[in-house]
Amino acid sequence: MGKTIKKIAAFFILTVVVFLQGKDACAQQDPMYTQYMDNMQIINPGYAGSNNVGNVLMVARSQWVEFDGAPATRSFTYNIGAEDKNVGVGFSLMSDRIGPLKQTGFYADYSYFLRVSEKFKLGLGLKGGVSFYRANLVALETVDSDPIFSRDIYENFLPNVGVGMFLFSEDTYFGLSVPKLIENTITHEDVTVDYINKQLMHLYFIAGHRFVVSEDFQLKTNGMVRWVSGAPVSVDMTIMGGFRDKFYVGGMYRFGDAYGLLTQFKPSPRMTIGYSYDITISELSAFNSGTHEIMFSYDLDLFNRNREETANK
Repeated sequence: MGKTIKKIAAFFILTVVVFLQGKDACAQQDPMYTQYMDNMQIINPGYAGSNNVGNVLMVARSQWVEFDGAPATRSFTYNIGAEDKNVGVGFSLMSDRIGPLKQTGFYADYSYFLRVSEKFKLGLGLKGGVSFYRANLVALETVDSDPIFSRDIYENFLPNVGVGMFLFSEDTYFGLSVPKLIENTITHEDVTVDYINKQLMHLYFIAGHRFVVSEDFQLKTNGMVRWVSGAPVSVDMTIMGGFRDKFYVGGMYRFGDAYGLLTQFKPSPRMTIGYSYDITISELSAFNSGTHEIMFSYDLDLFNRNREETANK
């Protein structure tokens, strides 16, 4: 009876995830972000310190609102650069929940910068840290009582490392990264669920350019391609228009999945507040009220280096 219940529970978890995530469920494990252009440290360690300004970034994403068990993601990052030493460091905290499944992670980033031309620098980055995965059966309502439902069936300590390259100038950037190189196996006794039995490598390519149309008007274009084995390639395109580099508004399109609106406001040179709203165009569009994402960024030099110069960048 116990093994039967375990198999039913495993099937239930897999079904929930497949239904939530669609065809990509068994492959795409890393959380997605609409405002990825401001949250690049999560996926590319080569970005850490590239602005030579200490920066705190917080993102809260609630996906598929009003859908029971929908994904909810929270992330916190900090990075800072030392221009005189051509290095950058940072760290990130992340929590991602989908139904009874939850992953949390802590990672540290290190980057080294090379001058490759008069305008461009290349950041070579390393990422290292640990993730924890859990499938919480305690929260599930069951008809028949069984000891298996009195505890979580997955709980793992999973170390990992990643690499990234970030080529950038004042107005242009290109990035290529693999945040997790080790495909850790996640198992618990005799229960196996395809979605969470292995950490799969995700490959990211990001690019963007800022056009200065006039003193009052700027235009930002950004794109991201995400690849993981067993899933269709995910492509995001974003364009935003800005007024005096203080207020931006624009749109995004995630091919075959969603489109949405983005807006950002800089109440001070140090602070940026962003909001995005996605509308699903896949089969799940009839079951949710869209996706909300809030971003808060603040330039903070923890080492008190030249604060006046930092604030004006």
